[in-house]
Amino acid sequence: MNWLNTVAFTAFDQPIKWSDMIGNTIGLIALALGWRRSILTWPAQFLSGVILFAAFAGHLTGSAGKQVVVMAVAAWGWWQWNRGSRRAGDGSIAVRFATWRERGLMAGGALLGTLAVGGLFTAYPSLSWDPWPDAYIFVGTLVAMYAQARGMVEFWFAWLLVDLVGVPLNFANGYAFSGFVYVIYGALVLWGLRDWWLRSRASESPLEGAPA
Repeated sequence: MNWLNTVAFTAFDQPIKWSDMIGNTIGLIALALGWRRSILTWPAQFLSGVILFAAFAGHLTGSAGKQVVVMAVAAWGWWQWNRGSRRAGDGSIAVRFATWRERGLMAGGALLGTLAVGGLFTAYPSLSWDPWPDAYIFVGTLVAMYAQARGMVEFWFAWLLVDLVGVPLNFANGYAFSGFVYVIYGALVLWGLRDWWLRSRASESPLEGAPA
């Protein structure tokens, strides 16, 4: 699979690798499917992880290992959405806002996870080319995927926070296509946030004729 790390084309004096282009394009499709609450979002995220794992395996073991975790969370998310307990009355995936307790647990988990992963990357430099921002993006992605699997609107807020670091980091390190994809992520996140927000509010509205 070495061809995945060859240059597909050059844009704005930046070499665009096949792995960067294909893996992130599929990731972008997965996010769009998540906006539409399609269960296909999870196989798409899993496939993106497979491609990036194949690209990194053998020379970037840390990056390859991260994709294994992403694939595992994608498989768990697919299982969550496929159980049926996450369905609304019309058969679509039910979405809601997290409780304050859930928000606190996710925020605390993100903080501790970033400290732990960043410390690991710092101790073993071969695992990451930019330890702390990389740890932030990695853990933030897992938190976002967890919230998505649970049907929480906060899934979109987590992606926004990842974007704030992901866009400048990728451009600064020569991953122009990844940076560009993160910009598109930002637009999709805003649209998806609006859609899930409205749907969560609609599901909380009392039935017509029911007592307030």
